[in-house]
Amino acid sequence: MLHVIGLGLGDARDITVKGLEIIRMCDRIYLESYTSILSISLKDLERFYDCTILEADRELVENNADEILPKDEKENVAFLVVGDPFGATTHTDLILRAHEKNIKVNIVHNSSILTAIGCCGLQLYRFGETVSIPYWNNDWQPSSFYEKIISNRQRDLHTLCLLDIKVKEPTIESITKKNKEYMPSQFMSVSEAAIQLLQVIEKRFEETKEELALDKSSLVVGLARIGWDNQGIIACSLQEMASIDLGPPLHCLIIPAIKLHPLESEFITLYIRK
Repeated sequence: MLHVIGLGLGDARDITVKGLEIIRMCDRIYLESYTSILSISLKDLERFYDCTILEADRELVENNADEILPKDEKENVAFLVVGDPFGATTHTDLILRAHEKNIKVNIVHNSSILTAIGCCGLQLYRFGETVSIPYWNNDWQPSSFYEKIISNRQRDLHTLCLLDIKVKEPTIESITKKNKEYMPSQFMSVSEAAIQLLQVIEKRFEETKEELALDKSSLVVGLARIGWDNQGIIACSLQEMASIDLGPPLHCLIIPAIKLHPLESEFITLYIRK
């Protein structure tokens, strides 16, 4: 059986009792290591779970997923995911591959950033489509995330922006080589995301000369390391967020609806930048 187990958002102790019991009876254990991070190292996890854990990077999961799946009916494999197993489409693909091979799959859920963001006081049922903000480069500067944010605001909905993570990404020059070279890890900050949003807004205004549904004075919420002991939350204007330092990753950014519920307004004042 393939067991896909959510680890939660913080450290080794966030795993469920059910998840830990399953890990300790599995023949192989993998940790998915490229869609998110925990506050502790792989060695710390191994000590707490009392087992050996194999690192599953993007190349293994997306290109060689069959290596992860159980080899026979007697083998149990655990695939550990930060947050909840269905927080990334990559994990859905792995589960579908298992079903195609008639391999039984067991899911153990846990907390996810998609629900934990409620800690900032914005009501979860008022969130619209979640968007991802990617790193730009000189040749690639997509802005479709902006259109989705505007669509949510026009429907009076909040937007969760998940910020880009680059872990063990091969350099363009090494893609065709047998021995790939990798770029340094990168984790987008709320300030970097705000800067890119401001650039999109400026370009849109130059094109239309019309008042926009999102501008530099709009309220936004920056969140960092949610679920960790040192999590950080701050609410301020988009312009101010461009210079905010919320410390180490992981970060995410929320663009609230234009009109807040009175309880949301009261709660979010706890995080207004003084």
